[in-house]
Amino acid sequence: MEITDVTQNMLPQIFEIEKESFSLPWTLEQLASQLDMKRHVFLAAVNNGEVLGYAGLMFVLDEGYISNVAVSKKHRRSHVADALIAGLCERARKKKLSFITLEVRKSNDAARALYGKHGFSDMGVRRDYYENPREDAVICTKFLAG
Repeated sequence: MEITDVTQNMLPQIFEIEKESFSLPWTLEQLASQLDMKRHVFLAAVNNGEVLGYAGLMFVLDEGYISNVAVSKKHRRSHVADALIAGLCERARKKKLSFITLEVRKSNDAARALYGKHGFSDMGVRRDYYENPREDAVICTKFLAG
């Protein structure tokens, strides 16, 4: 498995993973907007041309916001998300970001454990943030610079 920048030709596979992963998936156009390298880090885990998963990070000034992390159903529990989060953290450090943050469903214990493993801490709650089903989001943040 290789962690690499997403290219245009990967978007159809990424869109399929997006649809199987989220109750309100992003459109293909929204995913394509993350190819703007001036404002985004958009990574894919790839093996022999197959996209196993992807992760996006938007940034402004020294602040980073993880947009989506998703792994295809057949590759879950095989450390793909772990490698993607590590890749985002590495890129965030190279860009000298002060912190990176994200929202995660309160009930998503697996994702919360993964983020905790990478040094993210629970910083707050956004009430009724998610739909289908309605649920609170936990704000998880990792500080990178003093």
